[in-house]
Amino acid sequence: MDRLDKPIILLKLGTATLTQGGDKISRAKLEDIANQVIVLRKNYYIILVCSGAIAAAKQFIKLEHLGNEIKEKQALAAIGQPFLMRLISESFRDFKISIGQCLLSNYDFENSHSKDNIFNTISVLLKNNILPVINENDTTATEEIKFGDNDKLSALVACLFKVNKLILASNTYGVYDDSMNTIETIYNLNDAKKYILLEKSSQGTGGMQSKLDAAKIALKENIETWIINGHDTNFLLNVFDGRSKYTKILRK
Repeated sequence: MDRLDKPIILLKLGTATLTQGGDKISRAKLEDIANQVIVLRKNYYIILVCSGAIAAAKQFIKLEHLGNEIKEKQALAAIGQPFLMRLISESFRDFKISIGQCLLSNYDFENSHSKDNIFNTISVLLKNNILPVINENDTTATEEIKFGDNDKLSALVACLFKVNKLILASNTYGVYDDSMNTIETIYNLNDAKKYILLEKSSQGTGGMQSKLDAAKIALKENIETWIINGHDTNFLLNVFDGRSKYTKILRK
C-alpha cells in the first residue's frame, strides 16, 4: 500500500463532544470543528471518526415502544446516520469542505483484502481533498454500540494508516490524577488505569477505559494518542498551540 505525502491526524469525536453534553447534535460545535480542520489541513491530512448517529435519530425521529436493547439501538443508528451526515455535510459545506462517508466495523480489519480496500478508498479521498468521515456500520456490528463509542474503531484506522497522532476528544482535559490534575504524559497504561473512573457519559458508550484501550492498540504501531477536551471552542488548535492541557500517551 502506498503511503501518503503528508502526516495524518485521526480525530475521533464522540457523541458527548458533538452534542456538547446535551441531547442534540450541536451545529455550533460542527462549525467549530470545520474551522479547525481548515487550519490543520495546511500541514496534515485529517481523518474524522464520528459517533452520534443514535443521538441524531432521537433528535429528529420520535419512536414509540422503544426499549434499550442492542437491536433497537441499531435501528436508531440506521435512522440517525443519514441525519448525522446531513448535519456534518451542511455545516462543513459553509467552510468549503467536502466529505466522504465511510461505514466500517471492527470485522473489516480482520481481512487483508478488506483492509486494502479501506486504505485505498480513504487514500483517494484524502488525495482529492475530500474529508473522510468514518462511523461504525451499526446495522451489522454491535461492539462499539455496547461499550466503545468508536474508540476501538478509531485506533484500528489509525494503525492502518500509521497516523502521526490519534486524538480522542473527551469531556475532560485528559486523564486526571488523584488530585484532579491532568497527567500530561503516560508511558505505562497499567499504571494509568488506577486513576480512571469506569462511568460512561450519558450520551455515548465510551469512557476513559475505552480510550486507554484504544491507546494500547495504537501503541503497537508506535502511534501517539492524545486525550483532549472537545467541549472547548478551538479545542484542537488550543492543544497544538499549548493553550490547553491534555494527556499524551506514548512509548518512552
